[in-house]
Amino acid sequence: MKKGFILFFILLFPSLLYLVLTTGKHNILKLPIYGPRYAVETSKSGVTDTIYHTIPEFRFVNQNNETVSRKDIEGKITIVDFFFTTCQSICPKMSTELYRVQEKTKDINDLIILSHTVNPENDSVSVLADYAYKMNAEKSRWHFLTGEKKELYDLARYGYFITALDGDGGADDFIHSEKFVLVDKLGRIRGYYDGTSKEDVDKLIDEIKVLKAEEFIPKKEKKHVDS
Repeated sequence: MKKGFILFFILLFPSLLYLVLTTGKHNILKLPIYGPRYAVETSKSGVTDTIYHTIPEFRFVNQNNETVSRKDIEGKITIVDFFFTTCQSICPKMSTELYRVQEKTKDINDLIILSHTVNPENDSVSVLADYAYKMNAEKSRWHFLTGEKKELYDLARYGYFITALDGDGGADDFIHSEKFVLVDKLGRIRGYYDGTSKEDVDKLIDEIKVLKAEEFIPKKEKKHVDS
């Protein structure tokens, strides 16, 4: 209990204090939720609720030749990016920043990083394994994923919304984005960050702690009136 109490103060107290000081005594600010929202009827009386976009099903293979699916991110905070190993422009900087995130969040055991290749024709499991080794990636926390190109691109476009450009996942289709995406334990998108900017990645690291702090905010019970 004592160790847990100390760990709470080290990791979460600064974030909670920041939220209280900036938003007042009774209103703790939460991170926004991104993506489409849908109104659905929850009872015969016509009471409606808001359903937020969540990351759709996926199934890819990581650098350890293990299958990683939507189920594996349930109950975890996830950081997502899209890259390719032969990139000589933004990707090396992005991977370096993700390594920094990995090191700064070592005490958060319910956080994982998913780096998806946008060049699966080249980035095989063995190529990704070599890249992960060079990046000193913890294999249980940082997964480098490959799979069918169309499935990877559809997830980037319609799951994480990292590009507004259309495409069919064909030979001439290409996605190149500097964005990191922060996803909460319910699969909802909670933030976008420039993965080439140290300042923006510092913000990501802070907001991971804010997201953890949200877990301590009491949830309000919703009242429904049934007919």
